[in-house]
Amino acid sequence: MAEQKRDYYEVLGVGKNASDSDIKKAYRKLAKENHPDLHPDDKNAEARFKEINEAYEVLSDADKRSRYDQFGHAGVDPNFNAGGGGFNADGFDFGDIFSSFFTGGFGGSTRQNRNAPRRGESIRTGVSVTFEEAAFGCEKEITVTRIETCDTCGGSGCAEGTTAETCSNCRGNGYVKTQQQTLFGVMQTTAECPKCHGTGKIIHQPCKSCHGDGVVRRQRKLSVNIPAGIDDGQTISLRGQGHAGENGGPSGDLLITVAVKRHEIFTREGTSVYCSIPITVAQAILGDSIEVPTLDGKVKYSIPEGTQTGTVFRLKGKGIPNLRRDGRGDQYVTVHVEIPKGLSNEQKELIKQFDASMTGKNYTKQPNFFERLKKKKDKEK
Repeated sequence: MAEQKRDYYEVLGVGKNASDSDIKKAYRKLAKENHPDLHPDDKNAEARFKEINEAYEVLSDADKRSRYDQFGHAGVDPNFNAGGGGFNADGFDFGDIFSSFFTGGFGGSTRQNRNAPRRGESIRTGVSVTFEEAAFGCEKEITVTRIETCDTCGGSGCAEGTTAETCSNCRGNGYVKTQQQTLFGVMQTTAECPKCHGTGKIIHQPCKSCHGDGVVRRQRKLSVNIPAGIDDGQTISLRGQGHAGENGGPSGDLLITVAVKRHEIFTREGTSVYCSIPITVAQAILGDSIEVPTLDGKVKYSIPEGTQTGTVFRLKGKGIPNLRRDGRGDQYVTVHVEIPKGLSNEQKELIKQFDASMTGKNYTKQPNFFERLKKKKDKEK
């Protein structure tokens, strides 16, 4: 009933003093946003679209708008004035509204062909490797569950010895067109065929293995080559090892993200390897040949006398192999001088004697340090 309808100005979102241009602009925007073809799952879309058209029909006509402003919905009721003029679009091209959405004439849809070949979806999974396996490469076996083409029917979905029938309702297109009379004339819309559900074919005797789907879900074990030099978080792509495609389309890819386990000694940054090793006070003072762990095993390295804690040595070519070219990075070894604890009185006395015997600029005692610092500041002044 008329009294239950929303105000037409409210429907279009304009004020009562809106110009014809404002009304047309508001209508174009709302009609584009609320077209039923753009909201196939919204049951209320058609009602909203109809309400917008009705509001524009009245407010775009000077005579109808005048009667609506004076008498409300009753003023444009056919029973109120049977002599009222018909709809005047004022030269407005309704097809312009949907030009970006439809082609091939008024209401022609650009819907994707449901029977066209489509690539299968990719599968994402992960694999865990050790620090050494990531450095030098390895082979891992992984298990994936994927959609594959049914071996029994070859993807047709039909039982052996039978074939699918072309849907008579949509003639194999997978969609149907319907026509609807609107205020602008006959409007054509496109929707999924309700008989074949968009497949374009009817299977009377489905395959028992895939139940007519043409595909089955299977679990597969695959061997994956982990390349030398791969880093944590990087992804390996296996082409064509994902889910099967549709309608003869290619399979998707299998994307495997690598997780590298933490190492108890080594850390990594790019192709560089880092580690820390302890040395004794005597080794730091006198120098020594020490064993250094590397990815290739232990190696000998000579540290010079007077080595300070925190000193970093480089072992060339002992890092991570380059992922996409020849060669390897380097290993960096940081030494830390371990200060002994729990010394006996005799050992403490020997240390005191050693400390007392040390003089010269190569040995810095705390009092001498502050004295030299004061002299340096006085000299700068």
